[in-house]
Amino acid sequence: MGAPNSQGMKVSAVIDRSEAPLAGAAGNADTGADAAEELFKAAYPKLAGWVNRQVDDDDIAHEIASEAFVRLLSRWTRVESPQSYLYMVATNLIRDHWRKTERERRAYLSVAAGTTADPLTYPAQDVDVRNLIGSLPSRLRNPFLLHYYGGFGIREVAELLRRPAGTVKYDLFEARAKLKQALGERDG
Repeated sequence: MGAPNSQGMKVSAVIDRSEAPLAGAAGNADTGADAAEELFKAAYPKLAGWVNRQVDDDDIAHEIASEAFVRLLSRWTRVESPQSYLYMVATNLIRDHWRKTERERRAYLSVAAGTTADPLTYPAQDVDVRNLIGSLPSRLRNPFLLHYYGGFGIREVAELLRRPAGTVKYDLFEARAKLKQALGERDG
């Protein structure tokens, strides 16, 4: 029913299925390893799929998802919510990937600057959505990515980010407004 907290009071807990493998894992290395393995089996496919939708490359998605788990395991005993930690690490790794991709794109453009432009491309109409999303502050970008690209519901995003659902709804509203404004300014 409940477990005593640090003050000795009984606390009832509802354990999410993705967090269930962690119940009772603290303090026992074998159980901790088993819990980590169970979490990996339960969360890896969904995490890798979510990352794949962000980066549109299977190999990079698996690399990022695996790196998120490696970073989780290095902090296993200090992480309160492993699933939330995984998605926040993955979000940061995706952002790093996008930055690297943008640097590579700029390098290619600077090399190709002397060539003639392809007559079938329309740079004025080319909207770089990743840069627009990347320009959002992290408090807006993270719920936006989790909800619209990750397919998580409002409640799930709120749990992952440890924010009230109303705050997540407002952040999504504000993110949409900022993106709409940026698109309007760009189309000018």
